[in-house]
Amino acid sequence: MESLDRLRADARIARLEVSLKSRNPLEVDDAQARRAAVAILLRLGVSGEPEMFFIQRAEYEGDPWSGHIAFPGGRAEEGDESLIDTAMRETLEETGIELRGVSELIGVLDDLHPRTIRLPAVVVRPFVFLVGEVGEPVLSPEVAGAFWVPLSVLLDRSVWRDTTVRAGNSEISRFAFHHEGYVVWGMTERILSGLLGLLSP
Repeated sequence: MESLDRLRADARIARLEVSLKSRNPLEVDDAQARRAAVAILLRLGVSGEPEMFFIQRAEYEGDPWSGHIAFPGGRAEEGDESLIDTAMRETLEETGIELRGVSELIGVLDDLHPRTIRLPAVVVRPFVFLVGEVGEPVLSPEVAGAFWVPLSVLLDRSVWRDTTVRAGNSEISRFAFHHEGYVVWGMTERILSGLLGLLSP
């Protein structure tokens, strides 16, 4: 697809693709944990710069990730043939974005799990997709909002800082990315930081 070729022409995307193909992602083997997957979507924005897709989860009482900024994704279900299928199915269900036919999987990041026992036992595998032409997202009730962020904004260290965030009934200090009122922290920040590290020259 022409849009994917133009996306690959960006030096940062080319560097990311090389980095992903030259490493062996860490896979966590934990029989006690549920498996989950997220999709990191990269597209060529209207300005000609690569952009990354985020969602804001809807607020539900009792949901430990209620209201958080995240990548589309969720837990594996019985009908999923693989975790890639989980990531693609969840993206479609949550955002209406059908990745089959308009995207290309370029790599996998390290598995990761919550750092506190207060959160459910889950192991998340992030998949990185280059995305061609997609329409406006059609959000499920589980998703309160969605937005794209240019790579240059994500790579601007001035918008990354230690931040006081609310986790349940507690306030804690975490390193976070700030963008137009949104705060990215926790597992999403860890995934994002790992990916951005692969973009370094």
